[in-house]
Amino acid sequence: MSTPFASAAPFHARYRPPYPAEFYRLLADRFALDGWQTVLDLGAGPGANSLALAPLVDHVYAVDPEPAMLAEGRRLAEERGCTNVSWLEGDASVVSRLCLPRIDLCVIGSAFRRMDRVRVLADLDAMLAPRGGIVLVSSAAGPEGQSPPWISVVEEVCAHFLGADGRAEDGVAGPDDPARLEDLDEHLAKSAFSRIDTTVWNQRLRFTADQLVGLQLSFPRSSPALLGDRQGAFESALRQALLDHDPGGTYTRTVAVTATLATRPRP
Repeated sequence: MSTPFASAAPFHARYRPPYPAEFYRLLADRFALDGWQTVLDLGAGPGANSLALAPLVDHVYAVDPEPAMLAEGRRLAEERGCTNVSWLEGDASVVSRLCLPRIDLCVIGSAFRRMDRVRVLADLDAMLAPRGGIVLVSSAAGPEGQSPPWISVVEEVCAHFLGADGRAEDGVAGPDDPARLEDLDEHLAKSAFSRIDTTVWNQRLRFTADQLVGLQLSFPRSSPALLGDRQGAFESALRQALLDHDPGGTYTRTVAVTATLATRPRP
């Protein structure tokens, strides 16, 4: 039986918006990525970060516990002719046992919230090069003050089909509230990687109705596995509701992309 994460994998690979190019330029500058480094993408999903960083480094290890996500990553890598990414099954609890070489940079997306943070930071301390670092990156509601009206349309359809627990994940990604972000910083401050620098970009996103339907299927809480035989009806209802709301068929919003760079204190 397909799990929510497995069934969401093809939609995750196709419909999740990429992080802005400025994010990868920041990493290239701050970590002097010149084609010789080794990167760990922990909780990689289908490897958006892995594939974006691969041209800048010698090798990327993409680690994720969901085989379907890794399969999507391999497919995308083959399509793009990317040969310097290794796709490894495992979660953060086993990363120290994967026998990886010395790591120069570890990138972790929103999956960091689901990890044993104290343990994974200690494991990474043993794995990262002396001048290596960790980057936590995620998207959250932007500076608009309130969500665009079409978010409510998505939420209503998701709630109708899946109940309150299946509500839309803010249209783009799971919500980040300030308390949770502060909690992440506290864990970093208590770790070996206590030198913290945070950069935020406001990223303007534009979707069609079909893209928003696919985006919702990319989230575990509204995945094909949970919708079951209602998936077709869900897709039709959501598409129609969006077009009824705005017949122009274009939906925009701004998200805040936050990158937290954590390194060891300088001597």
